[in-house]
Amino acid sequence: MAERFASISPDLAEWWAAQPIFFVATAPGEGGHVNLSPKGLDTLRILSPTRAAYLDLTGSGVETISHLRDNGRITLMFCAFTGPPNVVRLHGRGEAVRPEDPRFAELYERFGVDADHGLRSVIVVDVDRVSDSCGFAVPLLDYVGERTLLDDWAARKTDEDLVAYRKERNAASIDGLPALG
Repeated sequence: MAERFASISPDLAEWWAAQPIFFVATAPGEGGHVNLSPKGLDTLRILSPTRAAYLDLTGSGVETISHLRDNGRITLMFCAFTGPPNVVRLHGRGEAVRPEDPRFAELYERFGVDADHGLRSVIVVDVDRVSDSCGFAVPLLDYVGERTLLDDWAARKTDEDLVAYRKERNAASIDGLPALG
């Protein structure tokens, strides 16, 4: 039976840290396309019982940032692909904190990683609902490892190349909402 929690418990935070993938869902406020993105690598941190953050890396789309600018709504979903079945969702309000923002450096320090050449922002989620569901139909999967393609792609780019790419490909959402432009 599904449960709702007042906040992110230490047990849930530990379980999330062990999951190799999570999903991010956002949607524009008026019509448009719902976005659902898988996120991997070691990009998620639980900042407090009611706050989470993840590293937003340069990619082909920019839906999350544009939807957050539009209305702030965001859901993170975690699934157990090994061990006991479980699906947990964090619902809340999000914000993309960009490198030029004074809060960025302190947030980025929480990840304990060296400067990431392809980093676009830190997405911060103020959580107002935590819930789980059974996950009985989620398949068992074997984790093989991380893909390095995104990091390899970014490593081949100069800072100027990434700025140009973001200007061309990350200025607006697929529905025309402003993002980085």
